Amino acid sequence: MYTKNLIDALETYGKQHTYLYFTGHQLVPQDADIVHYPYFDPFFLTLPLVKLKPAVVTVHDLIPLVFPYKFPAGVRGAIKWQVQKLSLRGAKRIIADSLSSKNDIARITGIKKEVIDTVYLAPDPAYHPVTDQSALDGVRRKYSLSKQYILFVGDVNWNKNVIGLLRAFASLRQHRELLHYKLVLVGRSFLQDSLAETQEINQFILDHDLEHVVICPGNIPAGDLAGFYSLASVYVQPSHYEGFGLPVLEAFACGCPVISSSASSLKEIAGPAILVPPSPDDLVGGILRALTTDREAQTARQFEWVKRFTWKRTAKETVLSYEKVLGTL
Repeated sequence: MYTKNLIDALETYGKQHTYLYFTGHQLVPQDADIVHYPYFDPFFLTLPLVKLKPAVVTVHDLIPLVFPYKFPAGVRGAIKWQVQKLSLRGAKRIIADSLSSKNDIARITGIKKEVIDTVYLAPDPAYHPVTDQSALDGVRRKYSLSKQYILFVGDVNWNKNVIGLLRAFASLRQHRELLHYKLVLVGRSFLQDSLAETQEINQFILDHDLEHVVICPGNIPAGDLAGFYSLASVYVQPSHYEGFGLPVLEAFACGCPVISSSASSLKEIAGPAILVPPSPDDLVGGILRALTTDREAQTARQFEWVKRFTWKRTAKETVLSYEKVLGTL
């Protein structure tokens, strides 16, 4: 999604340069001045060790290295990380999604902060308030959504704190007036039963008799997902740690009240969201507060905040990174 939106934005807002596109299985174009690698994985060889052209690399986060005990790499992963780190140090500039990620990259790799540019992401233009009632009714029927529900969008990795959210939701159900609320967990990983994290989530749901109130619809197209955000009572981002936290801005753009963890990059980008620590008790307090806060006033603050995150800005700041490299050639 990042690469697609960035290409579209560069073609619109970065016309002072020419862009060529190729995949990892193709040769680097001979007439390219620099190469931008928009993806980095610490445990897979996503970067060439020998670079034929000056390189810019986007590193979205290094969460597995911030919490190595939660993301064991194994012997092969550890060796590949050393190769990847050496290759990353050979890049002319690095783009990070947030100041939090920038600080992690500098601390973990030893790369100077002076060569790391913070370039914030932005919600896809598909995310906006869905006000057409027939469209909303269609989304509700298609996915069997209840009238009132709490929404989460993401994957099942430890840092997402899905178990913490489930604990908070189970506690909320002790309030009789909230028994009719459902919890909707959007993301393909929630349907991948082979994942250990998904197995843990499913076991928690069974152990706490939540099968009839936790809905996992899988991966949802952006057009329908805008409807999910627009219909939700609240959106919750319970993460222990994030490199950015894009669903927060997607929810803002769709007019959905947001409760967000105050951890890592979220305190940078979540602005007027109801910010709480990522413990289950604090999440309960945040959700209760959101459900009793003036929705119109809350979403108005969020709409104003999200205006500063655009793909135009992302493209222009990315081009500045390119030009810093071009200026040294």
